[in-house]
Amino acid sequence: IGVPRCGASFHELNKALRIQLNANANCTWQIQRNANQTIRLIFSYFQFAPSSSCETESIKVYDGPSMSSPLLGQVCNDTDAVPVLQSSSDSLTFLITTNSMAFKRQFFVYYYYFSPETKIENCGGQLTGPNGTLTSPNYPARYPEFMYCIWHIRTAKNTKIKLQFQDFFLELDPNCQFDFTAVYDGLTTNTGLIGKVCGRTQPTFESSSNGMTVVLSTDYANSYRGFSARYSSAPLPGPVEPDTSLTCSSDSMRIVLSKSYLDSLGYSETHLQLNDPSCRPAVTDSVIFAFPLASCGTTKKEEGQSITYTNIVSLSATGNIITRQKSIQIIAKCKMENNSTLEVIYIAKNNIIQNTTAAGRYNVSMSFYDSDSFSKPVRQSPYYVDLNQTLFAQVSLHSTDPNLLVFVESCIASPQPDFGSLTYDLIKSGCKKDDTVVTYPPLEHYGRFKFNAFRFLRSSPSVYLQCDILICDSKATNSRCTEGCISRQKRAISSYTWKTNTVVGPIRLKRELRSADH
Repeated sequence: IGVPRCGASFHELNKALRIQLNANANCTWQIQRNANQTIRLIFSYFQFAPSSSCETESIKVYDGPSMSSPLLGQVCNDTDAVPVLQSSSDSLTFLITTNSMAFKRQFFVYYYYFSPETKIENCGGQLTGPNGTLTSPNYPARYPEFMYCIWHIRTAKNTKIKLQFQDFFLELDPNCQFDFTAVYDGLTTNTGLIGKVCGRTQPTFESSSNGMTVVLSTDYANSYRGFSARYSSAPLPGPVEPDTSLTCSSDSMRIVLSKSYLDSLGYSETHLQLNDPSCRPAVTDSVIFAFPLASCGTTKKEEGQSITYTNIVSLSATGNIITRQKSIQIIAKCKMENNSTLEVIYIAKNNIIQNTTAAGRYNVSMSFYDSDSFSKPVRQSPYYVDLNQTLFAQVSLHSTDPNLLVFVESCIASPQPDFGSLTYDLIKSGCKKDDTVVTYPPLEHYGRFKFNAFRFLRSSPSVYLQCDILICDSKATNSRCTEGCISRQKRAISSYTWKTNTVVGPIRLKRELRSADH
């Protein structure tokens, strides 16, 4: 692996390059060799400066020995794919330009010469049945080197595809730079990347329509047994009318859901839970949650002359399926005004989750804002953004106690609302873990920071944010809230009054807005 500073010329049959560039770069790499073969060029990892556009920062690939050759393709910050480009002859040129932002750009690219007429058995193909199987070449023996296979799966109209890898063993790398499998939502490899995987795993993917594309790419070393996968199809769900009811008394809440409604959504009572999962429903012809107002994780909020009790019924499928399928939450509120009771129940789709956590006298919420003035909160959910758009987040403490400070101790992002194994650190122990994070000094009851919509959104349809919040006594001499970023060794001597976490999300790419159904 070479680390060329700015441009080079290569004549080898194959080579891998790890490229690091700073601001204002304009670097050209040329690949040329006297051979009756073509070149395959793969950008398996790229990290441009945050918020950069194709006009200011990109990779341009030319089909020939110079930049006067025809433009073959362009890679930008918002490229929603693993770019693979193929020359028509024995030469290629690519140019990387960067803007003036101080940021270390990183790229991993490899190329190899090959003969297009050479066919590898079981490498790609068209799959059109309602279900079927696919395996990597030579499976379960080691797959060949320098291989690029594409499978297109198309099922009947108005169906979706579920792809399950029953056995999967590719070369392991944190960024899947060497050998990888990429899955696309649709019949193209130019956009719609659902995920890129490698190593040892058993992932499951689900499409949003009747088309899916699977790619297997390998390099020159460390070959393993590959994969065996099975796909199936199922009808796309149509619009469903909710069938729920809520009854409130002065001391209890009763939520009733019809089983036919749950069946139409593809759920059963085993998929349901309240804020407190240990509170289980009674099941007859309906599913019934009945519980005292102050139990089962119900949140209580005082608003002048009224008190509101809120609980949420979450419906989510079990397992770890990488999908664009919506989850649903049913929010139940009992609002007590003097001697009257108001019942409110509504359905929240598109993975909308509760964004307020309350405990004791401290009520904490987190919201996005449209600018660094933090005057206008973003009300829409999901929050559709551009890739690497600057996002402004504020944690608010709702308290009449003036002697309190809010401190954002840590923040993680995840494509899963339950924050499973796949997470990304934005802030940890008060320290910025992402180059784009900017924190603001503590301001009374507010903790504020900004960051750019991260590359997670390239492979995940939704991203959720979870932050650990410390609330400190502003009069304390060694308040943790005023110390900022500190080491693990120092943390034990710092004090804080109370700790909680709060969640907000989902964040989605604007391209999802265009393709969202209903």
